[in-house]
Amino acid sequence: MLHVADIGEPEMVALFLKTEIASPRWGADITRHLARDGVSRQIVDNPDTTDAHENTYRAHLLGEFRGYRRNKDLFEGFPEHVAWARVRLTRDELWRVRYIDYDYWVELSNGSRLAADAARAIRAGKVVFRVPNDGFLALADALQHGEVFPELILVRAGENARLVVLEGHARLTAYALAPGAVPATLPVLLGTSPEIAHWGLY
Repeated sequence: MLHVADIGEPEMVALFLKTEIASPRWGADITRHLARDGVSRQIVDNPDTTDAHENTYRAHLLGEFRGYRRNKDLFEGFPEHVAWARVRLTRDELWRVRYIDYDYWVELSNGSRLAADAARAIRAGKVVFRVPNDGFLALADALQHGEVFPELILVRAGENARLVVLEGHARLTAYALAPGAVPATLPVLLGTSPEIAHWGLY
């Protein structure tokens, strides 16, 4: 793992929102909140993380639909203080990243929470909770045709602790489905806190 730069929490929040506003699952929810608040989508699509007002609103928005700073949903039990950095992972490190401890991802990966195992299950035709795998396959195809994905957001409890994906499960799965298209090193955002060990999804 190569450390590139320390970053602030607002950069993580901005990336989280910018990625998920484009997703089929979360995009409509985010845009609905923006419309309700009378706020332009530009605050998500082109974030200025030096603007304190923008940062406050984006943190509020992430709380509205994902429970950020509200001890709810994805962020239930998530620590308040996390040190964030931009790092580069090798392919071997990427393959050791685990999904969150959530029933869908556990089942898809046959209990391992590893994307490589999920990719094998998807190729074998496994479908979990009647959720089609088309989205994963489409992302893998896009990757093979040169698309560059936004950075994954990962967390860990310490320097030698396991890496768990906070945001980017579908992209991680696509990497595992198209490993030949994954670059030698991959930029990611990484949050570190000893308290991550107490997060229920870790």
